[in-house]
Amino acid sequence: MTDRSNGEALARVAAVIADPSRATMLLGMLDGRAWTATELAVAAGIARSTATEHLHQLVAAGLVEERHQGRHRYLRLADAQTAALIEQLASATPMAAPSSSLREVEKDQRLRAARTCYDHLAGSLGVSLCKTFVDRGYVDVTASPRLTERGEAACARLGIESDSWAKTRRPQVLLCLDWTERRDHLAGVLGAVLLRAFRENGWVSGDASSRAIRVTPAGRDALAEHFDLAQPGAVGS
Repeated sequence: MTDRSNGEALARVAAVIADPSRATMLLGMLDGRAWTATELAVAAGIARSTATEHLHQLVAAGLVEERHQGRHRYLRLADAQTAALIEQLASATPMAAPSSSLREVEKDQRLRAARTCYDHLAGSLGVSLCKTFVDRGYVDVTASPRLTERGEAACARLGIESDSWAKTRRPQVLLCLDWTERRDHLAGVLGAVLLRAFRENGWVSGDASSRAIRVTPAGRDALAEHFDLAQPGAVGS
């Protein structure tokens, strides 16, 4: 493709994302789960018929995929690359003014402390974990990010074996610019297997109603033991 053709293709995708309702639905789908059109309509504050029109455009642009299960239709982000694009676009926007509602303030604080970004950890906790992996030499970021032998050993201590990286074309390590922290958190296969291990070990918990996750008492102990994170999510400037 010529530069002009690439530019036109980029402009078409950007135009699809630019609508506030579609952007809100994309941000909602960053939790990695499949949504119904009705749920996305509620999240965006629009009528279901209007949401359906917006979702047709998102699917046509390749940003969202739809799956049919029986009589039901579900929608989710197309892939991890799309999720990273949405998260990074969000990180480039000015921070919204905090709500005066105590409930909304608490919700915002939970999201900033620890949340999922598609299938990996984000928020202050995700950024702290990334910094630890880099500072300890578990991840080499001098060129293309990669897991080192020390990193593989650290993962093995968490029960993550080397075959976790096999049989996938997805990059082993990616750095994703965090929406709220404006610093990197870990994505790629490493980010995904770390979140899965944290969940399987009972170190974090959450529910389907929010991207926010909670560090359990066992998780606080484990983060202190394995990563010297006495205050989960806290990181020096």
